[in-house]
Amino acid sequence: MVALVRAMQTGGWATPVLVLANDPDAGGLSKARDMGVPTAAVDHRDFKGDRAAFEAALTDALEAVRPDILCLAGFMRVLTADFVQRWNGRILNIHPSLLPKYKGLHTHARALEAGDTLHGCTVHEVTPALDDGPILGQAVLEIGSKDTPDTLAARVLPLEHMLYHRVLKRFVSGDKSLLSLRDVNFD
Repeated sequence: MVALVRAMQTGGWATPVLVLANDPDAGGLSKARDMGVPTAAVDHRDFKGDRAAFEAALTDALEAVRPDILCLAGFMRVLTADFVQRWNGRILNIHPSLLPKYKGLHTHARALEAGDTLHGCTVHEVTPALDDGPILGQAVLEIGSKDTPDTLAARVLPLEHMLYHRVLKRFVSGDKSLLSLRDVNFD
């Protein structure tokens, strides 16, 4: 989130209008406020067993600021088809694997267990199916012989920070073509 906000603020190609979290104690909220971005929280725990009410509260918070695009960054809640359809074609997500491999959780461990030699991250459009939307960008790294799930996660994270805002900038301008590591200068 911080990398996205910083890129938008310094580049001027988009304006962050809200950072919305599902946990009122999320560290990103204070970081966003420090960056001058309005914040809100809709605590999912207040809606236990009622996803429709939780998503209605999310929608109310979002509609109050009328965003053009929603960027999921560390939002670890599965969104229903109804919510996704409401924002169809306007939600992006970053996922720590080379989709379509390893949808869901524990991607780094799964890549290691499979004996993969390459790993990375993917920015995709969100659809009702989990981690299944059109792929807009990927960044790839080689898995080292001494990598663990934790070291691999630490190595993928900077790629996520570099890739996501580049894909978002293109998406804002209407470019949905695939952006890959070879197309990006990560210096």
